[in-house]
Amino acid sequence: MADSKSIVALNIGSQRLAMGVFEASKSGRLTLQKYDSTSILADPAAEMARLPQIRVAISELIDRLDISKSTKLHYSISGQSVFTRFIKLPPIEDDNIHQLVAFEAQQHVPFPIEEVIWDWQLLDSNSTDKEVALVAIKGDSLNDLNDIVTDTGLRTIDVDASPMALYNALLYNYPELEETTLLIDIGAKTCNLIYLEGKRMFTRSVAVGGASITTAIAKQYGINFSEAEAQKCNNGLVAMNTAHTSQLSEDSAALATVIRNALSKLPAEIARTTNYFRSQHGGRAPQKIFLSGGGANLPYIDKFFEEKLQLPVELFNPLKQISVGAKVNIEQVSAEAHMLGELVGLALRAEGKTSLTIDLVPDQVFRERETTRRKPWLVFASVILVAGWAVWSWTNMGRKGLSEVGLKKITQELEERDRYASPLNELAKQEAQLDMISYQLAGAQAARTDWIDMLDDLALHFKSDKVWLVDFDPVVGFVRTEASANNTVSSSDDDSASIPQSVISSDFASKNNGDSALAQINIDALATNKGARKPRAGATPELPEITAIRVKGFWRDKDGYKEVDELIDRLRSGSKYFNVMPTQQTIIEKPTDLGDAYAARFEIILPLKKPISMASGSAAVR
Repeated sequence: MADSKSIVALNIGSQRLAMGVFEASKSGRLTLQKYDSTSILADPAAEMARLPQIRVAISELIDRLDISKSTKLHYSISGQSVFTRFIKLPPIEDDNIHQLVAFEAQQHVPFPIEEVIWDWQLLDSNSTDKEVALVAIKGDSLNDLNDIVTDTGLRTIDVDASPMALYNALLYNYPELEETTLLIDIGAKTCNLIYLEGKRMFTRSVAVGGASITTAIAKQYGINFSEAEAQKCNNGLVAMNTAHTSQLSEDSAALATVIRNALSKLPAEIARTTNYFRSQHGGRAPQKIFLSGGGANLPYIDKFFEEKLQLPVELFNPLKQISVGAKVNIEQVSAEAHMLGELVGLALRAEGKTSLTIDLVPDQVFRERETTRRKPWLVFASVILVAGWAVWSWTNMGRKGLSEVGLKKITQELEERDRYASPLNELAKQEAQLDMISYQLAGAQAARTDWIDMLDDLALHFKSDKVWLVDFDPVVGFVRTEASANNTVSSSDDDSASIPQSVISSDFASKNNGDSALAQINIDALATNKGARKPRAGATPELPEITAIRVKGFWRDKDGYKEVDELIDRLRSGSKYFNVMPTQQTIIEKPTDLGDAYAARFEIILPLKKPISMASGSAAVR
């Protein structure tokens, strides 16, 4: 279990997540004590399921490495998630540079500045002009990702961008580099180009990565993304020339050629970026190239870049100046060392050994920092107040003894002091109220994504090429009874109260934008089976709770109806939102014979684990 002195670092890539636990010796040398990694599918068609996959992946890494809950965490996000610009400024005083950078940020960031989280840092420059690195990310994106991280029990300390962490790791492990060096980090969705010249840096993300290669394979062979990914990882290599492919089997040569063609755009983008670095930032062309990232695992990819760029190429080793503990799997670390750059950069930053520190602060972390910043002043004020009372009391009693006059004067003085304490207490109450309101606002903002998360959860567990959904309908009036345990909906003498009713009006499609799409619900009828109070005359009716989701769809093929049962079983065992009991499928309609039809219709009701109040959730279904 990681102790309080350990540094826990997490790299959240597009397809690969890695976690490491570092410790610093008294001499300041870092040691990697624990390490593990896992992968998620970077299928562009499954982007909505990415956050739930990240949550599961982080939880797995926590369990494998025996990381305790509430551990403080440093993590990095992929280069494709952030917007990076290098801006030249006139030679002005440092006191005024922040205002100028803030102005430049509004001009360069392609989003309203109040909707992004951003930071900047002054860089070394070869000219009299100043140069800053500006990094920004959409606030909602970072806050959503940070919520996923903190949901696992970890506490965020700071967030870095992957290219910045790699730059710090490169600079620390290769201090002897004198010539301009290019680090090519080949990720799943992007390739980060990081130029190092002395302590100067420049970076650009190119939209070519491992997923581009997988997509090309899938298109060439007419297979799905996951099958193409398996082919790339198990049998893929980069074709060099005709003599090289002639030595391979026909299938291997064809696959290698597809991979080479998918990579063909990358050397041109590197040449274009190098020209921009030289012309606009006064840099020099690189003389050496390092490769990192998961894409560097492809056989012969180093030879491919040597051939295209005419420069020496080798794998990046971010552990060159880092020790490895006895508990670490040496074989795994040796195979994945070139993919540990972000983790090393984060650990170096935690130890204050980095020259570039970009601080992307999620809203939750900002509030925690502000609370921590104010605490010393409040404690100091309290100590001063108590000390003043004590000194005054001691002095007064020493002079006048315990006479009645002295005690009366002390009481008067204490009352006078209370006048100062009361405003402080009132301010503390106001602060607590404001904190409560801010948390409520944050909760309301998070609730806006509940329906999307519910759809993602359903898509994650209810996915088959023989079954598709056509309707997702929140309902009220569903009651869990003995009847529902036998695969039917509950019933009673009052049909209007027992049959689940949709909260969406039947004329939803014809509504104008902004008009209410909520159906009129029979509250009096529903009160008999869910305990809702009937409204008084002239009072607003009490809205019932959404207790289930009615799902309609179709299945095809002769055994497609069995797929419906299997998908329900998957929801039963792993869903966060739906509470499908072992004997409770609540199937309204599901034929087992297609007859002459192409597909058969089915309809099921999925009970919710936690009912949703229509008073607060109505905006989510409008």
